[in-house]
Amino acid sequence: MAKIALGTSQEAAQPDCIRALVVEFITTFLFVFAGVGSAITADKLEAGALVGLLAVAVAHTLVVAATVSAGHISGGHLNPAVTLGLLVGGHITVVRSILYWIIQLLASTGACFLLHYLTGGLATPIHSLASGVGYLQGIIWEIILTFSLMFTVYATMVDPKRGALDGLGPIYVAFVVGANILVGGPFSGASMNPARSFGPALVSGNWTDHWVYWVGPLIGGGLSGFIYQNFFMFGTHVRIPNHEEAF
Repeated sequence: MAKIALGTSQEAAQPDCIRALVVEFITTFLFVFAGVGSAITADKLEAGALVGLLAVAVAHTLVVAATVSAGHISGGHLNPAVTLGLLVGGHITVVRSILYWIIQLLASTGACFLLHYLTGGLATPIHSLASGVGYLQGIIWEIILTFSLMFTVYATMVDPKRGALDGLGPIYVAFVVGANILVGGPFSGASMNPARSFGPALVSGNWTDHWVYWVGPLIGGGLSGFIYQNFFMFGTHVRIPNHEEAF
C-alpha cells in the first residue's frame, strides 16, 4: 500500500518547487479564466440551455487539454481534488499539496476578479445544485464525476504501464471533463474541482451549496487515487526520494 509522504518544511524554498508553483498558478489561472469566461459568454449571448451547455463543455475540454499539457513542470493539476488523489497515492508530498491548494485557490480567485473587471461587472456564474437535486444527490454526482476524472489521470498519465497512451493523457483527461459536464452539468454543475467553484463564489459573494463542491470532489478524487494506486498500479510506483518522510 502506498505511503503518504509528509515532505519537509524546507521544500517550499526549493527551486523546483517554486517553479512548479508558478506554473501551477499560471495554468490554473488560464483554465478558470477560459472555463468561467465561457459560462459568462453563454449567459451574455442568451444561448439556449443546450447550446450553452455544449459551449461550456467544449471550452473546458479545449482548455484542460492545453493547460494540462503546458503544466508538465507542476503536473498540471489545476484542481485540489487531483492533488489529493495524487497525494494518497504517494506521488506528491503533504507539504507540496498544501502549497498547490493555496496556489490553485489564488489563481481561481484572480482569474474571476479579472473576468469581472473585463466584462464590465457581468454576473459570475457559480456552481449550484439544480432545482430538485438534493445535497446527497449533488455530492454523489460530484463523487462519481471526479472519480472518473481522477481514474483517467492515473490510467493515462501516472501509471508507468500506460503503454500506447503515453503522451495522450491530457487529451483523454480533457475528453472526460467535457463528457462529465455534458452529463452532470444540468444537475450538479459538474464542477469536479473545488478551485473552479471557489473563485466564482468568492467574486459573486454567493456561497449557495458551495460546500458540496468541496466534499464531493475531494472524496471522489481521493478515493479514485487510492483505489487505482493500490489495486491497479501496486508494485509499479516509484517512491518519492528518501529525504521525504512517510507514514
